Amino acid sequence: MNKIIFMIVATFALTACENTAEVTSGNDVTVSVDFPASLGGEQDGRLLVMLANNDGSEPRFQINPSAKGQIIFGLDVVDWQPGTAQTVDSSVLGFPFDSLNDVPAGDYYVQAVINRYKDFNLSNGKTVSLPPEMGEGQKWNRKPGNFYSAPQKVTISENGVQNINITMDQEILPIAPPMDSKYIKHIKMKSDLLSEFWGEDVELGAHILLPEGFDEHPEANYPIMVFHGHFPADFGGFSETPPDPNMKPTYSARFDWDGYNVYQAQAAYDFYKKWTSDDFPRFIAIEIQHATPYYDDSYAVNSASQGPYGDALTYELIPHIEKEFRGIGEGWSRFTYGGSTGGWEALAVQVFYPDEYNGAFAACPDPIDFRAYTAMNLYEDENAYYYDSDFLKKPRPGQRDYLGNIKYTIGEDNRLEAVVASKSRSGRQYDIWEATYSPMGEDGYPKRIWDKLTGEIDHDVADYWRENFDLSYIMKRDWATLGPKLEGKVNIYVGDMDNYYLNNAVYLTEEFLENTTNPYYAGDVDYGDRAEHCWNGDHENGNGVSRLNYNFMYVDKIMKRIEESAPEGADLTSWRY
Repeated sequence: MNKIIFMIVATFALTACENTAEVTSGNDVTVSVDFPASLGGEQDGRLLVMLANNDGSEPRFQINPSAKGQIIFGLDVVDWQPGTAQTVDSSVLGFPFDSLNDVPAGDYYVQAVINRYKDFNLSNGKTVSLPPEMGEGQKWNRKPGNFYSAPQKVTISENGVQNINITMDQEILPIAPPMDSKYIKHIKMKSDLLSEFWGEDVELGAHILLPEGFDEHPEANYPIMVFHGHFPADFGGFSETPPDPNMKPTYSARFDWDGYNVYQAQAAYDFYKKWTSDDFPRFIAIEIQHATPYYDDSYAVNSASQGPYGDALTYELIPHIEKEFRGIGEGWSRFTYGGSTGGWEALAVQVFYPDEYNGAFAACPDPIDFRAYTAMNLYEDENAYYYDSDFLKKPRPGQRDYLGNIKYTIGEDNRLEAVVASKSRSGRQYDIWEATYSPMGEDGYPKRIWDKLTGEIDHDVADYWRENFDLSYIMKRDWATLGPKLEGKVNIYVGDMDNYYLNNAVYLTEEFLENTTNPYYAGDVDYGDRAEHCWNGDHENGNGVSRLNYNFMYVDKIMKRIEESAPEGADLTSWRY
C-alpha cells in the first residue's frame, strides 16, 4: 500500500514539473502585417510569419522540421485589403511552438510572406482556392508574385506586451525561362484533358535532350526515356562546356563532400562527352514538367483532386514530343525511370499504363505498399504519429540517418505542414500524397487521411487509397491480367537504410513479386547496403555520385530489353548509327 501511495505521489510530482515547464515566461507577443496598395488589391492566401535566431539566410529559407529548423506561424487570409493589418497572435498555429507566447525571449530576425491563392472553378462545379504554379515548382518561399518583407531584427523581452509591425513591400520576381541549345529543347503544350478539369488553360512542359546526330539523320526515329522527378528548371546534369577551373569549391552537407559543386560540374561535362561518343546508344531523354496547384509535380497519375494527369502525360504530352522530335511512338520503345517521387511515378505509370511503356526503373520509390507507409501500416494502425499503445505515447520516426539516428518524427513533419497551409495546400510531402491519393471532399479539397493535428487515421479514406493507389496491392489484385503485361518490366532499387523507411514497402512488394509464378515478374529488386535515400542500384558509388548518372545507368538494361521484346517489324535500325 505504501508503495502504491509513493508511486502516485511521484507521478503527481512529475506531472507538476512537466506542466511547470510548459508555462510561458509571461510574453504577450503579436505580429501585425500589412502590404501597400502598390503591390496589388485584395489578397487571398496563407500569411506566414517566421522568426530565426540567426542571420545565416532569410528566415523563409530556414523553415524545416529538423533540429536546425526555425520558427513559423501560419494564418489563412481572405479578401485582405492593402493598408490593413492582419494580426498573428497567440491563437495562430505555429511550429515548433504552439503559440507566439511560447517563443523564448531573445533576439530574432522576423519576416513575413504571403503565399497568394487564386480561385479555380473546377468542372465538377466546385471552387477551390489554391496557389497557382508560377514556374518555381510550388515553393512558397520562392514563388513569383508572392509578397514578402525584408528580415528585420527584433528583441522579444522576457515579460510584457509587445507588438511587432511588418510591411510586406517586396514581390518575388518572375523566373526567366531556359534557353534552347543544340541538344536541349524546351516545349510547352496545352492539355485539353487538364484544362477541362481545372476550368482554365493548363500547360504541360518538358525539357528534351536530343541524341547526337539528330539533325544529320532525319530518317531516324528514336526510343524515348522518360525521367520522372520533381519540377526541373532545366534538363539537369548535362553541360557542353567543362567546369570553370576557377570555380570556388562549396561544401555539401548532404554528402559530406567539400567541393561537390566542382564534381557535379565535371560530371555534367563527362555526361555530354558520353552522350556524344560514337558508341553511345541514340535515344531521346525527357524530363517532364507537370506542377499542379498542390505540388511541384502531379505524381503522373489520374487523381480526384488534381485531375487526369496520368492520361494527359501518357496520351497528350509524350505523343506530342514523339511527333515533334521523331520518337518511335510505340509502347515497346518507351521507358521510365526516376528516384523518390520519380521512382514511385516511374513504377506507377508502368502499372497503370502497362502497354504504353516497356520498363520502369524505380529508385528509392515513395511508399509502394501502404502497409509500410513510411513508418506505419495505414490499414491497421490507429494513429499516424504514435505507435498503438495502452499507456505510452511513443512517436513514430519520420527521418533517420544510415545509423538509425532519428532526425524528426512524422508528427513534427505534419505539424509543420499544418502551419504552412490548411487543406493539403502546403506543397510538402504528406500533403501531396493526400492530394494525389484521396477522394475529393464536399468542399472540393482532398479528404484527410488522418487528422492533421492528432494523427488519427481515417480508415475509410485508407481503403480508397488501397484500391486506387497502393501499387503493390493493385499488382497483386490484378496480376492475372496485369502480370503478363508487366513481365520483365518492373525494376526497383532502394537502400536498406533509406532515410524515410521506404525500403520497408519494397520488402513487402518483393515478397509478392518473387512468390508469384503465373507469370514470374522477371524483373529486378535490389538493395544498397546501409545506403540512404536515394540509392538507385549503383553498388560501386555513393549516392552523391550515382544520383548524377540516371540518364545513362540503365541504358544497357534498356537496350537488352528492346532486343528481347521489340515486336516483329519494329524499327531497330534507323536510330542505330
